[in-house]
Amino acid sequence: MTSAPAFAVDVEHLRTRVAAVMPGVRADLEALVRIPSVSAPAFDQAHVERSAAAVADLFRGAGMAEVDILRAGEPAGAPAVVAHRPGPPGAPTVLLYAHHDVQPPGEDAGWDSPAFEPEERNGRLYGRGAADDKAGLLVHVAALRALGDRLGVGVSVFAEGEEEIGSPTFEAFLERYRERLAADVIVVADSGNWRVGEPALTTSLRGLVDGVIEVRTLDHAVHSGMFGGPVPDAMTAAVRLLSSLWEEDGTPAVRGLLAGEAADLDYPEGMLRDDAGVLDGVQLIGTGALTSRLWTRPAVTITGIDAPSVATASNTLLPVVRVKFTMRLAPGQDPMAAFAALRDHLLGHVPWGARVEITLGEAGHPWAGAVDGPVYDVARWALEQAWGVAPVDMGVGGSIPFIATLGRTYPGATVLVTGVEDPDTRAHGTNESVHLAEFARACLAETLLLAGLAELDGR
Repeated sequence: MTSAPAFAVDVEHLRTRVAAVMPGVRADLEALVRIPSVSAPAFDQAHVERSAAAVADLFRGAGMAEVDILRAGEPAGAPAVVAHRPGPPGAPTVLLYAHHDVQPPGEDAGWDSPAFEPEERNGRLYGRGAADDKAGLLVHVAALRALGDRLGVGVSVFAEGEEEIGSPTFEAFLERYRERLAADVIVVADSGNWRVGEPALTTSLRGLVDGVIEVRTLDHAVHSGMFGGPVPDAMTAAVRLLSSLWEEDGTPAVRGLLAGEAADLDYPEGMLRDDAGVLDGVQLIGTGALTSRLWTRPAVTITGIDAPSVATASNTLLPVVRVKFTMRLAPGQDPMAAFAALRDHLLGHVPWGARVEITLGEAGHPWAGAVDGPVYDVARWALEQAWGVAPVDMGVGGSIPFIATLGRTYPGATVLVTGVEDPDTRAHGTNESVHLAEFARACLAETLLLAGLAELDGR
């Protein structure tokens, strides 16, 4: 283990303090998981309101002096919890971010236990939001409880309520409450670690563009036997159009998309196949290092098709098909330029004169952090103290677009992206879980981080 930076923190005392608060933190996490705070519009938003109220109570109980439930935007967005506790004169202010909304649970049959009834199995706590991101919220609560009156920095909290639907009012929220959220250090607890037992700092995130492709060939459905042959149906045209998006090896064929190289971390193919659940005999796609394919190169995915199901299909030529696409973008890529490249590609490959419309959905910027300096020194030290091994710097293939927004809004702040997830967390999927020992280590690491930042003395 490396030596501590040049400041004094009583690590063993704080280790004991964190251990003492963990039973209550675990119970509070389970209580939050029981609130089905799905922010997608098709779900009951009263649960998101309940979740915000519960989170506000948690931070009041953790010693935050000012706690409010706020909204922004027109129409107003989901409820966010904003809290603040001033620090000693001259101390830095740290903004702690997490979100209290969750993804839809999916089909009940896919869960081994009810999605909103937390259950421990083999050292993991299962439930929707158990990791993403209610555990992130409780990491912040645990650190505040453990430090208590010995908190030596100013702390603000931003617990968002609409991250899982793309943070539609995030920029409006920052504009309205910019001064309340201003900080020297921003800790975003919404990512993960390299492996169970191996901590990480997330240093890059891919951007995102998604939307809908509509392919139309007929003004109404017709009999497939009477007209099949000369008359093109929308499904066949859509399949032919979509197939143009990839080269033979699976690399995106859209011209104008940026690609980069990721950090040199060993990620054996067998490990990736196990992490993702790739079936035997199925080949991986793309070329180059696996970490680059995952973190710093574009990916194009079809995530949904509006068409009759197999069970309800008839012998019909379909007049129209709608397709949902998602495109992940390399750091440095402008989302609107990427969308324009995709649109130009599709319109340049339209088969048989079909009518094609491409509608933009969400667009989010990628992010690559500056990972040097005293704040990162403290963060790496805190992670190593908590895990017993040095952290790695890793990229993440997913997108958290608001991190780039935070960086633009507060250009003088250092952004740290941390989290509790591991490769088996299955965030957004069925049987989402948090590894409880990793959760406890993350709570200790953030406690040590805040204690260490209090000792920086403006450096």
